[in-house]
Amino acid sequence: MISPKQVVYNPISDKSAVRFKYVNRGCRDWIVLVPGWASDYRIFGTSDLSFNYLIPIDFSPFTFNEKLLNALKENKISKLSLFGWSLGGFVASDFAIKYTDLIDELILVSIRKRYEARSLNDIRRHLGRSKRGYLYKFYTQCFNKKDRLHHFKENLLKVYCEELDLDYLLKTLDYLENAEIKPQLLNNIKRITIIHGDHDRIAPIQEAIDIKDKIPHARFICIKDAGHIPFLEEDFKGIL
Repeated sequence: MISPKQVVYNPISDKSAVRFKYVNRGCRDWIVLVPGWASDYRIFGTSDLSFNYLIPIDFSPFTFNEKLLNALKENKISKLSLFGWSLGGFVASDFAIKYTDLIDELILVSIRKRYEARSLNDIRRHLGRSKRGYLYKFYTQCFNKKDRLHHFKENLLKVYCEELDLDYLLKTLDYLENAEIKPQLLNNIKRITIIHGDHDRIAPIQEAIDIKDKIPHARFICIKDAGHIPFLEEDFKGIL
């Protein structure tokens, strides 16, 4: 697992920030864990997958590709899997399309085709009125089970509400406004897994199903009774 030790989060101050934390877990293969909106690498703190981890710190979707290529070169990694959650699904898909030869498997979790500008503008307005109030509502909507929400509240909710900078949140909304998953561009990637909770209130499951239907070889996993963060379910490793 990733060390649960709390560290101070430094929100991106420009579009050049992205550095990686390396977690060698004694596994053969590497996976990059790409976080979603209003989160960071700590969201994966209890993840226990059969990989060594590369985790973006001070994450910025704007320069992710360039920084990841540098990280792979520095560590002599020629193949990797990409695990993109929510906003991270757009980021992971973009990298996989451009650098298909580097991809062993693309894992897309809680994805949508795109987010509508109107809904993103509503989020901007709510953040402007009360960042903490909106984030609390958003995180609550991410969970379907009370025990999972309780665990998140105990470990990350206060940290995220205090440390995620408003400017960072708005910049990543700008990224989402222009992000889109185009299934036809993913067909050249040999191994694709799409994972979705059947009670996801942030990203409707039907959109993920529509994406899968246009990628015939993709594997689709529906996690029962899970919300927008299905990888925090206790049996996620076994499901994957």
